[in-house]
Amino acid sequence: MSPTRVLVTGGAGFIGSHLSDLLLAEGYQVRALDSLEAQVHPGGERPGYLNPAVELTVGDVRDREAVRRSLDGVDAVVHLAAAVGVGQSMYEIERYMSMNTIGCAVVLEEILERRDAIGKVVVASSMSIYGEGQHFDPATGEHGLVPGLRPTEQLERHEWEVRGANGPLEPEPTAETKPLRPTSIYAISKRDHEEMVLAIGAAYGIPSVALRFFNVYGARQALSNPYTGVGAIFASRLMNGRPPLVFEDGLQTRDFVDVRDITRGIHLALTSPGADGETVNLGVEIEPDIVGQFRAGDIRHCYADTRKAAELLGFRSQIDFESGVQDLLTWIEGQDASDQVDAAHEALTARGLAR
Repeated sequence: MSPTRVLVTGGAGFIGSHLSDLLLAEGYQVRALDSLEAQVHPGGERPGYLNPAVELTVGDVRDREAVRRSLDGVDAVVHLAAAVGVGQSMYEIERYMSMNTIGCAVVLEEILERRDAIGKVVVASSMSIYGEGQHFDPATGEHGLVPGLRPTEQLERHEWEVRGANGPLEPEPTAETKPLRPTSIYAISKRDHEEMVLAIGAAYGIPSVALRFFNVYGARQALSNPYTGVGAIFASRLMNGRPPLVFEDGLQTRDFVDVRDITRGIHLALTSPGADGETVNLGVEIEPDIVGQFRAGDIRHCYADTRKAAELLGFRSQIDFESGVQDLLTWIEGQDASDQVDAAHEALTARGLAR
């Protein structure tokens, strides 16, 4: 039976608010649990874009009482709440592991207290847990190669491409079967998220799905957060008359998926049993400042093999990158942004994480 009342943790944020709009339009009742963290919500107040029909509980996912109140009467949970930022996670280690891993543990323990009522749990994972994406060797024709991080000595020579025994490798779509090699604290915590949710779901018979998001973009991203999505980071620079900072040589490859496609994928996971117990990929006039530096833990290429999402959920992205970016630009025109990118870059450089 499809759920009717859904708790969305992190529900006042970028993806959570869009998901709430979709669920409300589909007839669900929606409750959001959100800490309104200052890095994402500088004013600490309910954001104006959050649908007034969403019942908002302000609280941290590590606060057992807040989680307990939020779960009362719901029959499904979408767990989106997390500290987000690959670079920042490499020096705020305790905060990221506490908010993400411990927070998820608290949510799961409270779900177990109501396991007879909870019919579905969907958790947001991340492409960052793959490390480098899947590659093939053009010299041998071998596919499905899973390289590790590029050696620091190679990066210091500004040789950016992933190499194998026979020379440079070429990227190919990354499948869910690729061994996980998280290269940041954030990525480790997202691996924790999906493994914890799927393990508890299997042990207690609670249908659960882990969705691995690739690079999500769209309206409502926190433009003043220097650790948010690349589209918002570039926008904050441009809006302040500064060039976007591009590490390495700018030829990295990633998937970009519109937030409206992501929310459709979450809705499909809520309503369809096809992906229960599974991990599924959901994955487009100032010149950029290509700084020629690299950041510790950065990967070169990673984009999604989405065949499993199509097979199990019937999911295919519908919004092409050009249209999605145009919608994003239209929204940005009415926004203000405080550019914090230089401060974030300096923090990484001071710790030897960008060089």
